[in-house]
Amino acid sequence: MKTYMAKKGEITPTWHLVDITDKVLGRAAVKIASILMGKHRPEYTPSVDMGDFVVVIHAENVKVTGGGKLQGRLYESYSGYPGGRKAIPLAEMLRKDPGKVVTEAVRRMLPKTRLARVMLSRLKVYTGGDHPHQAQQPQALEL
Repeated sequence: MKTYMAKKGEITPTWHLVDITDKVLGRAAVKIASILMGKHRPEYTPSVDMGDFVVVIHAENVKVTGGGKLQGRLYESYSGYPGGRKAIPLAEMLRKDPGKVVTEAVRRMLPKTRLARVMLSRLKVYTGGDHPHQAQQPQALEL
């Protein structure tokens, strides 16, 4: 018996719609990253992009557990200039750009390779319930 290794063009990606209202950020990010990698498929091959598209809605309603995470967890950015490093707490990031919080949580759970950038491009995060992907007919996915 031989092991089946998927090829690049054999897999057709599907679209999933995930509503993360009142879901814990880390637990939702783990499941979303697994779908982006394609680990939910029986023919999973690590070196081939087998993942599906994931549309995340209601990113502003995600929950964060733990007492000090809202002020203790920092998102750092660097402008490239001396003194241009900024650290923004999670509470401010959730208020300012909740989609980036979800995207960063998923990005950090993907492998650190070139293939991960392709996987992350299949993640679409929106605040609110509206999204422009109705034509792809995303299937509702319960986490």
